[in-house]
Amino acid sequence: MKQDNNIPYKIYLEEQEMPKQWYNVRADMKNKPAPLLNPGTHQPMTLDELKVVFCEELAKQELDDTTPYIDIPDEIRDFYKMYRPSPLVRAYCLEEKLQTPAKIYYKFEGNNTSGSHKLNSAIAQAYYAKKQGLKGVTTETGAGQWGTALSMACSYFDLDCKVFMVKCSYEQKPFRREVMRTYGASVTPSPSETTEVGKQILAAHPGTTGSLGCAISEAVEVATHSEGYRYVLGSVLSQVLLHQTVIGLETKIAMDKYGITPDVIIGCAGGGSNLGGLISPFMGEKLRGEKDYQIIAVEPASCPSLTRGKYAYDFCDTGMVCPLAKMYTLGSNFIPSANHAGGLRYHGMSSILSQLYDDGYMEARAVEQTEVFKAAEQFARVEGILPAPESSHAIKVAIDEALKCKETGEEKTILFGLTGTGYFDMVAYEKFHNGEMSDYIPTDADLQVGFDGIPKFPGNLDN
Repeated sequence: MKQDNNIPYKIYLEEQEMPKQWYNVRADMKNKPAPLLNPGTHQPMTLDELKVVFCEELAKQELDDTTPYIDIPDEIRDFYKMYRPSPLVRAYCLEEKLQTPAKIYYKFEGNNTSGSHKLNSAIAQAYYAKKQGLKGVTTETGAGQWGTALSMACSYFDLDCKVFMVKCSYEQKPFRREVMRTYGASVTPSPSETTEVGKQILAAHPGTTGSLGCAISEAVEVATHSEGYRYVLGSVLSQVLLHQTVIGLETKIAMDKYGITPDVIIGCAGGGSNLGGLISPFMGEKLRGEKDYQIIAVEPASCPSLTRGKYAYDFCDTGMVCPLAKMYTLGSNFIPSANHAGGLRYHGMSSILSQLYDDGYMEARAVEQTEVFKAAEQFARVEGILPAPESSHAIKVAIDEALKCKETGEEKTILFGLTGTGYFDMVAYEKFHNGEMSDYIPTDADLQVGFDGIPKFPGNLDN
C-alpha cells in the first residue's frame, strides 16, 4: 500500500497547536446528563456536598454543563508539554496486512511513563488538589494505568497518594504496582481489611478478586475520614472526560490540518474516559448538526454495561457510599469474572456517554477477550507497538470495520484510540499464548444479581 505523499506516517502537531482549553461536550447536548443524586434524599448533589469528597474546583467542573470551553491552567499545559501533543499515526502496515481499501488512523496515548492516556486527567486533578492546599488524595485503580498516572502526578506536586488496586490486578500486575510505589504511592489490594467497607464487602463476597466498585468505596472512605485528603477518580465522572478532551481536540486539529475526515470513530469503553475524550469534539459537531460520524464504543463481553445493562440511577461503588449516577449499569454489586484480563471492569458507564448512547448518537459492541488478544497480537506484529488489553478492544473492532471495507470496496477512514501500551500486561499475554485464556460471558441470571441491587425509588428503573 502506497503512502500518501502529502500526509506524514506520524502526524505531530507543533507545541503551539496543543489545546489551550478543554471542551465540555455537555454544553452542546440538548438532553443533558442526569444530575448526580444524594443517595439519602434523591435530590441533586450540591457543590457543598460534592466538595466534601472532591476538590472544590473539580466539583465545580462536575456540575458545569453549560460552559463549552474551560481554560487549561498554564501549570498543567507545562506538564502536558513533556509528552503532548501525542502522535496521530496512519496504520499503513496494518492496512497492507488486511488488504483493505480503508484508511486506518490511531491516536497514540502511550508515549509517557504511565503508559496511557490517564496522565491527562491525573495531572489536572493533582494540580487542583495542590492549589487547594491538600495533603494528599485517594483513588482506585483497575489495570493500574490510572494509579500509575496519579502517583506520577502526585510526585510532581509533592502530594501523598493512596491507591486501592483491584485485587486480581494487584496480584497479576506486580510491576505496575511497583511503578506506583516508585513514585511514592501506597498501594493496597482491594477489597481489604483496612477499611470498614472493605471488611463488609469481604464478608458478603468471601474470596472475591475485587472490582473497581469495591476499590472506589474504600478510597472514598479513607478520603472522607482523613483530614486534608480528597478522593479523585480516573474515569466515569464528567470532570475526567473534560480533561481527556485534549485527545480528541489534538486529533481533530491534526486531521483538519491535512484534510482528513473520519467516517468511523472507535474507542474502548470501561468507565468512558478515553472514549469520551477522543470523540468529544467530533460528537460536538454531530450534536450541532455540522457533520455526521459513526461512533462505536467497544466493551468486554464479560462486563457489558452498555450492551446488556440497564439505564438507571445506581451507586457508583459497591459499598454504596458514593452519589447515585444515572448510567448504563450492571448493578454496583456486579463483579466481573477473575479471568477478565483488562482494566475495563467497571459496572457502569459515564453519564455523558450513557445519555449520548441512549439518544442514539453512538453505538456499542461487546467483544470476547480471546478475539481481543488475537487482534492485539496482529497489531503488534505489523505496527510495532504492544497494545494494552483495553486499547485492543478498539483494535479488534477497527480491524472488523476495515475487513468490511475489503468486502464492500468502500474506502472509509477509520479512527481509533490507542490508549496505552501493554508492557505491564504480560501475564495476560502469557495466558493467551499458552491457551489458558477463556471467554466468560455472564448469563442473564448472573446479571440479574447485579440488577437486583439497583436502588428502587419513584422514577428509577422505568425502562
